[in-house]
Formats: sequence, C-alpha cells, structure tokens
Amino acid sequence: MWYDTSYWSMISFKPHGGLKRILLPLDAVIDMEKIEEQFANLHLVKCSSGTKEPTYLLGIDTSKTVQAGKENLVAVLCSNASIRIYDKERLNVLREFSGHHGILNGVKFANSCDNVYSACTDGTVKCWDARVAREKPVQLFKGYPSNIFISFDVNCNDHIICAGTEKVDDDALLVFWDARMNSQDLSTTKDPLGAYSETHSDDVTQVRFHPSNSNMVVSGSSDGLVNVFDINVDNEEDALVTTCNSVSSVSCIGWSGKGYKQIYCMTHDEGFYWWDLNHLDTDEPFTRLNIQDVREVVTMKEDTLDYLIGGLYHEKTDTLHVIGGTNKGRIHLMNCTTSGLTHVTSLQGGHVATVRSLCWNVQDDSLLTGGEDAQLLLWKPGAVEKTCTRKGSLKIASSVHQRVRVHSNDSYKRRKKQ
Repeated sequence: MWYDTSYWSMISFKPHGGLKRILLPLDAVIDMEKIEEQFANLHLVKCSSGTKEPTYLLGIDTSKTVQAGKENLVAVLCSNASIRIYDKERLNVLREFSGHHGILNGVKFANSCDNVYSACTDGTVKCWDARVAREKPVQLFKGYPSNIFISFDVNCNDHIICAGTEKVDDDALLVFWDARMNSQDLSTTKDPLGAYSETHSDDVTQVRFHPSNSNMVVSGSSDGLVNVFDINVDNEEDALVTTCNSVSSVSCIGWSGKGYKQIYCMTHDEGFYWWDLNHLDTDEPFTRLNIQDVREVVTMKEDTLDYLIGGLYHEKTDTLHVIGGTNKGRIHLMNCTTSGLTHVTSLQGGHVATVRSLCWNVQDDSLLTGGEDAQLLLWKPGAVEKTCTRKGSLKIASSVHQRVRVHSNDSYKRRKKQ
C-alpha cells in the first residue's frame, strides 16, 4: 500500500501571508482570559529525584489510560539511550528500559494501553510494556537496511507506526508498519509495510499523526517542507494532500484548530508557521501566521526569549499556545492568534538550564517539563508552590550532543547587530 513511487509532481507553494490584526468575538476573548489565568496560576509542585550521570530529558509523554488504584505513568526519553517510567504524582522512577543500540528519538504511549514506543538510530522502533520490568521489548519493528530513524509516531487507533529517517545517500524515507498484535503470529519482530521516498529531500525530523483521523499524518524535514498525507490512498503521489514550506529546518510540528484541521510548525532557527487546511480549496488565506524569528517579535518584560520548545492546542477553548524558554531555565507561555504571539506568563524557580521537553495533561491542566538539568518537574494550577534543589546544566557525551537540539543565539545576535 505504501510502496515507493518513481514520480512526484511539482507542488506549487501558496505565498505566506503577512501579519494582520483581527477582531475576536466576545466568547473567544473570554476563553483567552480563562486560559491566561489558568497558565498564570501554574505552580511547581513536584521535582524528580536527581541522577548521578549527566542525562538530558529530551521527550515526555503520559499514559492515556487511567485506572483506579494504579499509577498514572510518565515516559521520559533520556540522552543515555534509555526510557524511564515515572509515577506522575510522586515523580519517582518505577523502571527503566535500555535495550536500544543507538540514540533514541521520540517517546510515545499507545492510545489504548500502557505500551510505550521509541525510535532509534539503529534502524528499529521498539515497543515496551510500561507496567512490567523486562529486558526485551514486546514488539520490534525493523526498518530497511541503512535506515537511521530520527522521528516517529503512532496513529490514534494504534494500528500504524510511521518513522522518519535521516538522509542516507539520496534517500529520506517515511517508513510504515502494522502495529497490531496478531494472535496467530507468534513473532514479535515486524518488517515494514512500505515507505514514502519522493516527498522529502533531507532528514525527516518530525512525524505527527492526526489526533482523531487514523489516516492523516504530517511530516517535517530539514528541507523545510511540511507534508500532509492521507495514507488510505494507494500511492505516495496521490496520498500527498498538500505541502507547506517553512523555508528552514523543521524542529516541531503539531495539529490544532476545530477538528484539528490546522497545522503549526517550529524551525531550528526559532521560526513559527501556522497553516489552515480548511482553506486549501478556497480563496481564504492558507497561511494564518508566518514569523521568521519569534525572538525578534515577542515582547518580554525584563526578560528574553532564547528558543521555542513546543506548541499546545487547548481543545476546550479552541486556542493555540506556543511555549518557549531561556537558557537559564525560565519557561515562557504565549498565546497564538493570526495577529501574532503574545506573552502570557513565565514559569520560573524550577529549571536552571535549557528546557527541552514538555507534556500538557488536559484532564487536570498540569504541565510536565524536562531539560538539561536532568530534572523532571510537575506544574499544577492553584497548588502550593514547592522549592526544588537547584542544579546546573549537565555536560553530556559529544556523540550524543551532536544529535540533540542545540539552541544558539549566534545568528540572532548577528541580525540584531545589523
């Protein structure tokens, strides 16, 4: 179904729209005020115990299944090629999986159970049972020879896995597997269903399935392209719904808007882009927001914005938020509208180094963050604030450091000077 095609037609890019001011309806303003108050009321309530080895916390995901009397699990991707499973309320480590022979990229819980996945540069995606301490994975998904996986995701019904590869020779692939457990097949090792090979020309840095449509997936690449696919279509050329151009290496992508028919993108040089798929076949502007460098346009009171961390779409209020930070560990929360990004509040007193990962829980409006100080922090609204033992940034092995995102102000400072 997803085998390579030998031809890809040229995609015409719609021009990026400029910033514009709009009048928000009253209910939208009220919702915005509620979410601003909610963010401003977040307080640090729990810190994970420290570790002896220098370990960056590069990714966080929480279990989608909540059972009475059982821990609410958190999976954390660590720079030492391990996945740690925490109890969310106490933030103590329950178990650790370290069966990869390479560098891990991404961590994701299944939607229907407590299996947790991660992709690896060794050309595999592994699935672990987060509630059981064991040396071997529940499932092993093997790629093609020479595949180096640097991104991945699982679709909303847990049927399909898609992983993006680093470019090797002329190939940058999106590889697909059937993730379902077959009782008639006792083997835990699975080969790919197929791959897309023609739509990206450089490393596939991001893959995100649609939150509710199991056939829709968006991918981002170092080539600057953000591609939306309908994988229910038989071949790659026809499966490509649209291509957006960020004109820079993609660091983060996500879905937003009512029905999740919008996509946003962040780049490694701190750009932000926001597109509306509802307007693909209309005369309405396709681009909702286009900011080449967020650091140049967001106003901070007595502070700076050094980098972007990720996005957060609040479904209840239909609002999109952008999260950034400083090299000293402060976290900035911004509202996103077609008029631009507006600073709402800052979280401080927790991290003391670059924050690399976050996870928002819509059930209790809590926020988990992790970074280069090896600490996992839990923030909750209206809670009694806790003081954590402050640590400095940790130094990690150079081979690992080359593959984690490095935030640099050099190009930004040069432009400011000019």
